[in-house]
Amino acid sequence: MRIVLAEDDRHLGEGLSMGLRELGHTVDWLVDGSATEQALLSENIDALILDLGLPTQDGLHVLKNLRSRGNNLPVLVLTARDTLDDRIQGLDLGADDYVVKPFDLLEVDARLRAICRRREGRAAPLIEYAGITMDPASRSLQKDGVEVILGANEFSILETLISHPGRIMSRQALEESLYGWDEGVESNAIEVYIHHLRKKLGKTLIKTVRGVGYMIPKQSQSD
Repeated sequence: MRIVLAEDDRHLGEGLSMGLRELGHTVDWLVDGSATEQALLSENIDALILDLGLPTQDGLHVLKNLRSRGNNLPVLVLTARDTLDDRIQGLDLGADDYVVKPFDLLEVDARLRAICRRREGRAAPLIEYAGITMDPASRSLQKDGVEVILGANEFSILETLISHPGRIMSRQALEESLYGWDEGVESNAIEVYIHHLRKKLGKTLIKTVRGVGYMIPKQSQSD
């Protein structure tokens, strides 16, 4: 999952971004509202963790502007403001969920997965497709009931593709799902991961759309 974390507390931001990366997410950490607004112009973000007390522009304004553009990005508000009015205002402006500091890392991760499932129209925590069962919480996968071991980046690419069946994902979009803004990307990294996934899960699972990118087809009603 590609996450933007907007948190101006250096200690908290560093700890949260590190913890989420260890759980398999790609995290871009920002410390002010204006930079967050610019970052949210990207289309390849899966969720936003938003502190309300940001400098340069308050988190509530960031949220209001995001929703006014028609952007339905899942937003988890993370704040020390624990009054009822603040919670109501954040939710009324379009936040998907709310966590009050102090918090537990695993709870934040679980809430992120839940709001992303809702936006994708999935109620169940597992992702199922043509004999494949993925568990994003444990980052495990089975094919026809047999466990298949995937590397962290292989799992992330497959989760990105299989969560959006029928949608063509460019190599750049897949790279952005794996690497933060300051991380170097090997020129053929995506091709290598796709090759490994096909070797482990079958050559026909992931389709190459020449000159455009990769996709997993939508399942027919009979599948």
